[in-house]
Amino acid sequence: MSAGYSNTPLVKKLGIIDSQKILLIHQPADYYDLIGKDLIRQFCKKGESPDFIHLFILNKKELEKEMALILKKIKSTTVIWVSWYKKSSGLNTDVTEDVIRNWALSNSLVDVKVCAVSHAWSGLKLVVPLKMRK
Repeated sequence: MSAGYSNTPLVKKLGIIDSQKILLIHQPADYYDLIGKDLIRQFCKKGESPDFIHLFILNKKELEKEMALILKKIKSTTVIWVSWYKKSSGLNTDVTEDVIRNWALSNSLVDVKVCAVSHAWSGLKLVVPLKMRK
């Protein structure tokens, strides 16, 4: 399956690999169709730290709340994708790429990639900067 304007499968765009422990938060109902892969066996179990997190947010307040919780769960190598509604989706949101980037930079994360997740969602990849990893 592909998302957005690229022929690249979403699972490849996001960089999901089989060995990763995955945590999905507020994913849309069609996420598994978009991703084109069964991820169930990769889901984090209680007490496990995720290698890959995909968070879907509707507004800035939700971004701040969910990311505060996420920062308590991650390893220095965890990949975090934050997705928000594109302006072209027609849905009202106070979140933009810059809002997410500014939050990340003020919380010891950096953005390294952006992509179209679907016709309605964009995504920004956040990581702990290399110089801050353990």
